[in-house]
Amino acid sequence: MPQPNPALFLADSLGLDFLNSVATPVDTPVDWLDDGEGLLGWLHQARLVPDEVLGSIRERAIPGELDRLAGQARALREWFRGFVQEHKGHPLKGADLSKLDPLNQLLTRDEGYGEIIASENGAPSAFQLSRSRRWTSPETLLLPIAESMAHLVCAEDFAYVKACEGPACTLLFADHTRGHARRWCSMSLCGNRAKQAAHRRRAKSAADSV
Repeated sequence: MPQPNPALFLADSLGLDFLNSVATPVDTPVDWLDDGEGLLGWLHQARLVPDEVLGSIRERAIPGELDRLAGQARALREWFRGFVQEHKGHPLKGADLSKLDPLNQLLTRDEGYGEIIASENGAPSAFQLSRSRRWTSPETLLLPIAESMAHLVCAEDFAYVKACEGPACTLLFADHTRGHARRWCSMSLCGNRAKQAAHRRRAKSAADSV
């Protein structure tokens, strides 16, 4: 795989990292899913699809097919963003299930299957159950993304799904810190900017008081 433009994986949740696949890390907005190659590159960086599968699907795709798939991925992303934005900061409730129908419809397309394989040396059993997937079409590339979204919904406490407090930042994250005190997408990005802004305010205040 060629080395794509490095994406942001700061959310402690792949489902939220998918939402963060469009962002403004410095000054210019970047959409890592802006075309088919961008989608393949993001899936490679997220380690959601084996490289040999990505290469095979690229080779078999007809002209424009992967770009259309990237458009579907962007539409899925923005639909899910609406759900997360509506519910972040509060625990999910059973009544919210109906709002997830588009995600469940996508998950039903999965052709996953189980297979018994040999275990690694030192495992307690000689065999283990491995989950695999039939990558029958480019659309199957959306399925591991759907699984990451489903994992977010089912395994994360939405009370601790947060938006970065950076004034211009759009990034989301799952706060797994002790005391759930995380405020920034990253200390090297918005956290550092906030420290610099606070330092400038203190310096200005000190100068004004002289």
